[in-house]
Amino acid sequence: MGFLKYFLKNNNKKIKNFLERDAVIIDVRTEHEWNEGHLPNAIHVPLNNLKAHIEDIKKIDKPVIAHCKSGGRSARATKLLKFYNIEALNGGGIGDLQKLIA
Repeated sequence: MGFLKYFLKNNNKKIKNFLERDAVIIDVRTEHEWNEGHLPNAIHVPLNNLKAHIEDIKKIDKPVIAHCKSGGRSARATKLLKFYNIEALNGGGIGDLQKLIA
């Protein structure tokens, strides 16, 4: 099994574990991207506004799965959330995450 395949399989397990624990999905894409379509029950907090919503996210008191279009912005979002002691995981791109929660 290749490294990338192993990483993706391992990350999928982590995402499923977070979902089983009633994780909140945060979509960090732009307003335009959100309006084009989004996951059911996701919360929209664009990456450039995420820091301003840290306290609100902490109050939810659940693990967080961040996602974007391809995984780059959600990686930055996850890093920021973890910095503020929020249990967070990069859910990657919307397409891949949508397949996991379907």
